[in-house]
Amino acid sequence: MASSVFSLASATPSASLSSHDIEKGKLNLRNTSLCFKKEKNNPFMKTKSFGRISMVVASNVSRFEGITMAPPDPILGVSEAFKADNHELKLNLGVGAYRTEELQPYVLDVVKKADKLLLEKGENREYLPIEGLAAFNKVTADLLFGADNPVIKQQRVATVQGLSGTGSLRLAAALIERYFPRGEVLISSPTWGNHKNIFNDAKVPWSEYRYYDPKTVGLDFEGMIADIKAAPEGSFILLHGCAHNPTGIDPTPEQWEIIADVIQEKNHIPFFDIAYQGFASGSLDADAASVRMFVARGMEVIAAQSYSKNLGLYAERIGAINVVCSSPDAAARVKSQLKRIARPMYSNPPVHGARIVANIVGDAALFKEWNAEMEMMAGRIKNVRHKLFDSLSSKDKSGKDWSFVLKQIGMFSFTGLNKAQCDNMTNKWHVYMTKDGRISLAGLSLAKCEYLADAIIDSYHNVS
Repeated sequence: MASSVFSLASATPSASLSSHDIEKGKLNLRNTSLCFKKEKNNPFMKTKSFGRISMVVASNVSRFEGITMAPPDPILGVSEAFKADNHELKLNLGVGAYRTEELQPYVLDVVKKADKLLLEKGENREYLPIEGLAAFNKVTADLLFGADNPVIKQQRVATVQGLSGTGSLRLAAALIERYFPRGEVLISSPTWGNHKNIFNDAKVPWSEYRYYDPKTVGLDFEGMIADIKAAPEGSFILLHGCAHNPTGIDPTPEQWEIIADVIQEKNHIPFFDIAYQGFASGSLDADAASVRMFVARGMEVIAAQSYSKNLGLYAERIGAINVVCSSPDAAARVKSQLKRIARPMYSNPPVHGARIVANIVGDAALFKEWNAEMEMMAGRIKNVRHKLFDSLSSKDKSGKDWSFVLKQIGMFSFTGLNKAQCDNMTNKWHVYMTKDGRISLAGLSLAKCEYLADAIIDSYHNVS
């Protein structure tokens, strides 16, 4: 649209309008009055009247003028800031993505082999069914619950392939909003930053239960239990199955039993987010123990899965939502409604990553190789965790106890640093991290542990 369009009408001598003035783009407006009005049928057109001369001006006013600028994502924005920094010692410990010792992205060898096999087979690119690839749905439920689990054999699990963990959680949130109108979700304080966004977007009310104890940099177990007990009966309790994000603090097996006791007593529904199965400890079975314990008690359970971390399929967006029901009939109905929700949301999920997962798990040799690579990745992070602890302990002469670093598990460590201290980490030391004090050990190398320890010690002791 042009910036201005003029319409002239009813010129009078008093306006002193000449052809020369028009050619030069000037108007003599002596003895005239000025007023503005919007054209009746065009919100982009304004009429300017000068006595008996009127000009219609088109202005570039957007219909979207009322939309405000969204704030940057607190996690993904860290990477953007990191890229803009040219300092040679800079570290990106913000995003939860695995890196090699050379701090480079890593594609699993087993994924490369599965990719090659798919290429050789010449698989088509047809649409998947709404619920996803059948072979994927079978193996993902088997991996989480155990292939011999009665809930699998009795067909009491509704499994639908989702868009990684985020999309799977979003499907479950929509199910809660639609069929549990008074349902409320309890989430840990703190939790993964996107959990709140997901439930807000689905219009599902949520509140928090205590989880992190800043005094011990550990689990506030008593506070957690008290808050779950105090929640309205029938609430959905969102639990991190393993490697809690962002703290890296998990309940002990004995504490998990007590959590399950309270949830059963209050008739709550456990809702697991499983983003790190096999990636936390290096064992698929060990990292699924909490979920399997709840299921073994006969409880109905919701569980979201992701293959971004344990197979490095970040961009493939592969995951699943599983709902364990009390009967096969209930599972069938739940699955039908999950499909109904997915249809207008994204219609059907991506096929490539689903085939990779199905082929790796379905092939004994590839499955064995995957387990070995998971142990390697988990082992590298454990080594980095120990080296960081050793560096902190040897460099800090204050007597502070840094053992919480070793008690945490998975790719993250919660440092206990506040926002001002995190700002110092970035501004002075060029260490990029989220402002809640979380660092991703997956983005740290053994060679950089001492540098990071210096940054943490300086920020902790010299910035309040």
